[in-house]
Amino acid sequence: MLRQSPASPLLSLPGAVPAEGPDEGVAGHYGDLFREQRTLADGSGFVDLSHRGVVTVTGDDRLSWLHLLLTQHVSELPVGHATESLILSANGHIEHALYLVDDGTTVWAHVEPGTQTELIAYLESMKFFYRVEVSDRTEEFAVVHLPAGSIADVPDGAAVRETAHGRDVFLPRGELASFADAHGPAIGVLAHEALRVEAHRPRLGLETDHRTIPHELGWIGTAVHLQKGCYRGQETVARVHNLGKPPRRLVFLHLDGSEVHLPPHGTPIRLASDGPDGRQLGFITTSARHHELGPIALALVKRNVPVDATLLAGTTAAAQEVVVEP
Repeated sequence: MLRQSPASPLLSLPGAVPAEGPDEGVAGHYGDLFREQRTLADGSGFVDLSHRGVVTVTGDDRLSWLHLLLTQHVSELPVGHATESLILSANGHIEHALYLVDDGTTVWAHVEPGTQTELIAYLESMKFFYRVEVSDRTEEFAVVHLPAGSIADVPDGAAVRETAHGRDVFLPRGELASFADAHGPAIGVLAHEALRVEAHRPRLGLETDHRTIPHELGWIGTAVHLQKGCYRGQETVARVHNLGKPPRRLVFLHLDGSEVHLPPHGTPIRLASDGPDGRQLGFITTSARHHELGPIALALVKRNVPVDATLLAGTTAAAQEVVVEP
């Protein structure tokens, strides 16, 4: 069973509507989804991501040890430099995604809700003689996201991952309520997800299944360093990169705006010309309602699906944009 984080105290804020599925435990929205998206896109407010797992690695060998296990080059990771990385199976399939930063003494990482227990079990099995300590800090620390352009201050001493998309702050869980008072308005995860879909950024467990490899999602470069070896699954990464033919590819979809319901995760993708009974060519991974673009989605389709083809997501017409080149 996946170990879930404590429910967020911010669910008691006015208008809070609980999120469902993998984001259970925090607010999906606070009463006005599109206003929250616009606020976030304008660089204001913050997103409560306290349902995500928090893992730390300490010890003198933490970076050199992680370098042997992760797909990213981290042996010389500068203090305060944010990166993301994957852990693969022996066959190159994605098992974990880590969003990490080193503060000079500790590597802080946040991961998908409930995956930290399995991740830590794997890391513990690989410690051998290395001087490292791995800890689950989920009950002590919560992640909050400040959007790009935010001028909000963060508490002294807090670990921060700063990227082009904003800052992820590892906040003592007991300070969530006071942080919300100082840096509101709180923004629900549905707004955060809509902007993630717009930016074509994959998410473990939504854009991935049991056989997903990094090339299919565009994670080469951002989470996978092609000039390093010595990690599990590296042979598959190198082979597919050299051949240039991943079996599937991530696409961005503009969905028919007249549809009342968004197609959920797993909805079959077919060619519009074949109709709803045609051969399945992929599936919806995440769909969202965007404040400017309308209904949008990410989907994983077979590599040879024509890039100019109109698709069907269930019975919903969908125009595609290329994310991963075929």
